[in-house]
Amino acid sequence: MTSIILEHPALQAGGMPRHPASPIVAEQHWRSVNALLADASPQPGNVVVARWTHAGDAPLEVTNAGSVADHCIGLNVKCAALTFDHAGRRIVHGRLTAGAVQVTAPGVPTRAEFTSSADVLHLFVSQQVLAECYQDLFQQPRADEIVLDDPQLIRDPVLERLGQALAVSQSADAALGKLFTDSVSLAIVSRVVARHYARATRRSREAAPLPQWRMNRVIEFVDAHLSQPIGLAEIASSAGLTRMHFAAQFRRATGLRPHEYLLRRRVEHAQHLLTTSKHNVMDVALSCGFRSQAHFTTVFKKFVGETPFRWKEKSNDAR
Repeated sequence: MTSIILEHPALQAGGMPRHPASPIVAEQHWRSVNALLADASPQPGNVVVARWTHAGDAPLEVTNAGSVADHCIGLNVKCAALTFDHAGRRIVHGRLTAGAVQVTAPGVPTRAEFTSSADVLHLFVSQQVLAECYQDLFQQPRADEIVLDDPQLIRDPVLERLGQALAVSQSADAALGKLFTDSVSLAIVSRVVARHYARATRRSREAAPLPQWRMNRVIEFVDAHLSQPIGLAEIASSAGLTRMHFAAQFRRATGLRPHEYLLRRRVEHAQHLLTTSKHNVMDVALSCGFRSQAHFTTVFKKFVGETPFRWKEKSNDAR
């Protein structure tokens, strides 16, 4: 298994020194492996390593219909503010820290809007590479096709270190640069495959996800009480479950803890009020269930990446 090594013109244009063995492809079209390989003749066993950068001068929306055959492993190199949708579902809304990893299976549409500068590594991984990694890990071939179908963000110090090593890798020797990129990219893929099947094993022993009819009750209850101090017991009661059963099933269904979901909904409601009403920030904070403007500002910035006042200004300027 090898990685395709092409020159990285974006790095050269950005003022960094040009190296003859740069191990990363300059990605001109977000997540589009076909565009990367338009002038190449890839083999099924290749891992294509690409780098997507955005200067952040203005918000940028990008979309991709999904690769026909390859998985896309995204490794965030630097902190960025963005929204990211996977198959129509919002996965990221706000500031994404460096080191976060996300995996998208073939054929899954994605969309992102970058509101700050961004630097992301994308590894495009064929089924052959996944099968070889699986066999190496578990000492037996996989009977069916490997599909890494969990889109939630991965926080893994090992993957973060491997991604950082790949991002800064440079060599004056083309052979050494290629060898290093091959080794690190395969280590990343192997780690992702191992984590996926470890999680799948754990999930088989975990509680079932919250049924949709119970989820609908929770959504209705939360939306009706955003301005009130509600706790886990009240939310669980709206679904007809005990706190322990509810918390496990809710997180299994959404990937979020109930407290995280409540804060997210309060922030989303606050965004709506900030753009559609004449209330000041303090009034919006209180009407969305926050105890103080300071607490509201802290939570809002965590999810959105901007203070409420600054976000409102930008939203008004964009109209």
